This record gives sequence, structure tokens and C-alpha cells, in this order.
Amino acid sequence: MTAVVPTQDPAARYRIEPTVLQALRSPRILTREVLAGLVVAIALIPEAIAFSIIAGVDPRVGLFSSFVMAVAIAFLGGRPAMITAATGAIALVIAPVAREYGMDYFIATVILGGLIQIVLALLGVAKLMRFIPRSVMVGFVNALAILIFVSQIPQLLGVPWMVYPLVVAGLLIMYLMPLLTRVVPAPLVAIVLLTAAAVVFGINVPTVGDQGQLPQSLPELFIPNVPLTLDTLGIIFPFAAAMAIVGVLESLMTAKLVDDITDTHSRKTREAWAQGAANILSGAFGGMGGCAMIGQTMINVKASGARTRISTFLAGVFLLVLVLVLGDIVAVIPMAALVAVMIVVSVATFDWHSIRPTTLKRMPLSETLVMVVTVGITVWTHNLAIGVGVGVIAAMILFARRVAHFTSVTREITDLDGQPTARYTVDGELFFASSNDLTTQFEYTHDPDRVVVDLTRSHVWDASTVAALDAIHTKYEHLGKTVTFTGMNDATARFHGRLTGGLGNAH
Repeated sequence: MTAVVPTQDPAARYRIEPTVLQALRSPRILTREVLAGLVVAIALIPEAIAFSIIAGVDPRVGLFSSFVMAVAIAFLGGRPAMITAATGAIALVIAPVAREYGMDYFIATVILGGLIQIVLALLGVAKLMRFIPRSVMVGFVNALAILIFVSQIPQLLGVPWMVYPLVVAGLLIMYLMPLLTRVVPAPLVAIVLLTAAAVVFGINVPTVGDQGQLPQSLPELFIPNVPLTLDTLGIIFPFAAAMAIVGVLESLMTAKLVDDITDTHSRKTREAWAQGAANILSGAFGGMGGCAMIGQTMINVKASGARTRISTFLAGVFLLVLVLVLGDIVAVIPMAALVAVMIVVSVATFDWHSIRPTTLKRMPLSETLVMVVTVGITVWTHNLAIGVGVGVIAAMILFARRVAHFTSVTREITDLDGQPTARYTVDGELFFASSNDLTTQFEYTHDPDRVVVDLTRSHVWDASTVAALDAIHTKYEHLGKTVTFTGMNDATARFHGRLTGGLGNAH
């Protein structure tokens, strides 16, 4: 007797352990989450300041945005342990608004971008993730690792020579520390030890304080003073829409990456609308908006081992405490320490398996090409959304081209009911890429008066194929010959019956 295995509870698919309650009951897990949040908060400070400069706004705008979004997403988000804050991708998209129209229009753009993200979530944008091939995902990850590494180069050029020994020391600490213990995150140990060394020995190197002024007060509600007119909407909507698309795409891609790393499943639709809500809250408190941060997320998940929303929440809380209460201490952290952390993150993020000679030898050339295109476009534009978009288009084109070549047409002359008959057997999937050449596979003038086209081993997928079949029928008809299509499956027969004869001139 065969045992019936019950279907898994859908809710269990998205139950990620340890949960927040389990972490609160376990001193070991809670310590890991707290320390991970602290490391991420320290790493967020220079990034938020740098992104504020890119956007052309005060450093406080980026810092407050990171605080509000990290705290909000901890309660609203669908992906535990993922870090959401101010990002360079969003800063680049909306920077022209602050520069050309001022702060009020800038904040209005952030709020509208959040609203658009909620609409995209309701429309099911998260479901589009299934159409992103693995080769594009690998390209996204590798490009991200390269961009993280490249973004550290300015911190290594034109700096005092002592920066280099500090960076090397930080790399060694983070390499050796896990061999001794994993209780305390290696990045935190590196930051503390390098800061202490810089202070004790009076080493003069660039510090976090050199990146910009830290805020001295809590964020306040900010109501943008813009006229509620169509002219205002015409100004901010293109930037808000771009911000929404880039933010959702980057966040969902990051969530999928963390899913793969932790072997869990997260609710992508919830993540999409949560990003929108977090951006609205960010704008309401004068923040610049943002999305998931791949670098800080990798610090949290991979380098520090965090798995719950506690680390995300505390990253935001620690960020605010550090800049408001401990600003003088944070200001003396050498940038070399954070550069070392980000270099380790970039190396850990890169999918080295994807470029091994043995992997490249086994992998289809088209898959490798898609990965290279995704990496190249992303690194060139410094925009993950553009890189992923071009990668998906390249994958679609190469897939269509490959599948089109799998379609074949064979011809044989048989005697059917005492009458010579040309029998064509079509084998493969019929869609626009394969059906465009279908009409050229028939010997119209040389065929006998009776022709049979057998579609048993094929399937009609689109109107282009129906138009091609109509064209074949018309060509034989003009020659005074009879053509019969046989072997259509039910779906093909219904589709063909609905469209045939109604697609205009079949020639």
C-alpha cells in the first residue's frame, strides 16, 4: 500500500528559523544578532554619508533615512536579516531632483516612489522574479561583488601610507578570527582593534568623521512644501517611478540571494510593499529613501551570521545611538577598517565557482554569455537594475534562438487512398522565432495535389505561428492544391481555431 505524503503547509514554507522569539530565548543567538547589528550600524555610517553626497543633500538626510528604513523594515519586511537603508542606486536616480528643484521636491519624490512601490507590489511585481534566469542572478552577484570592491578604491588612493598596513591588518584579523571563535563577528573585532591602534599610536589616517558632519538631533517630521498640481507630478513622477523600479528590483534580487545563502524562502510580495512603506516613512522624516543593501546584508548574514529581524532592527537603533550619543567615538574609526570589511564582503559575495575552468567548460556558452553581459553592463552603468534588465533580455533572445533551432520539418511522399500525398511532420515548439522560417520548409510547386501537415509532435504558442500556418494554406490554395493540418493537441486546436483566418493578409 502506497503511503500518501500530505502537502506541506504553505505557511511553513516561509517559516524561517530561528524566529525572533527563539532568538530572544537563546543567549547565544541573541548575542550574535546584537553584535551583527552593531557591525552593520558602523558600516552604514560612511555609506549613508557618501550616498547623501551623491544625492546632493546633507549627510543627515542619508543617516536618518538609513535609521528609519532599517527600523521600519524590521517590522514590515518579508526577508529576515536583510538590511534596508539609503543606497547609491537610489541616490543616483533621484539626485537631479535635489539639484534642480530643491529639498521639498526631493522629499516629495521619495514619498511618491514609496507609493509606486506599494502599487507595484499589489500588481504582483514580485512574481516576475521567476523570469530571472540563474545566469542573470550569478551575473548580478558577481557584478555586485565587483562594485563593492571598486567603491573602496577611492579610499586607497592619495592617502597616507599607513592606510595600507591597517587594511592588511584588518584583512588578516577577519581571516584568522573565525579560526579561533565565531562568537564575536570578525568585522567587529577588526574595527575595534584598528580603531584602538589608530588612537593609541596616533596614526593619522582618514576617519569616518572626515566623510561628513554627523547629526546632533533626532529626525523630525518633514512635510514637503510643494504645490499639489499636475505640473509638480510631471516633475517628480519620472524620478519616483525610476526609484521605485530600481528599489524593488534590487531588493527582490537581494532577498533571493539571501534565500539561496540561508536555504530558506521569503515572501517577495510582502518585501515589495514593505519597501514602499519604509520609503514613505523615510521621506516623512526627511530621509532620502533607499532599498536593500547588498553589501551590508552580506556583512549581516554571511560575515556575522545573523538570521533574524533583531539584527536589522538593532542596526537602525545602533546607527542612531552611534551618531547621536557616541558620535565623537564613531568619528575616529579609521576608514581603513571599513575598507577591509568591505573587501572581505566583496570576496565572499563573488561566485568563484562560476568562473572556474571546469564550470565554464560544462556550462552552455549562452549561459556564460548572459552572465558576462549582466556583469559588464552593471559594472559599466553602476546600476544593478539596468544590468539585470539587459541580462534578462539577452537570456530571452538567446533562449528563443536556441529553442528555434530545435524545430524541424521532414517531408515524405506517400500513397493515401490511392492518391499521391506529401506528408510533412513538424517536430518542436512553434512560436515567433521558429515559425518565421516555417513557410520556407515546404516545396509548394513540387508537391502533389494533396498535402498533409502533421503537428502531433509540435505545439502552437502564438499568433505568429497561426499566421504562418495560414500563409502555408494560402500558398497551396493558390496552386490549386489541398492542405490538411492534423494532429493538433486540444490547446493548439483551440488557439488555432480562434485566430486562423483573422490575422489579415497571410502572405
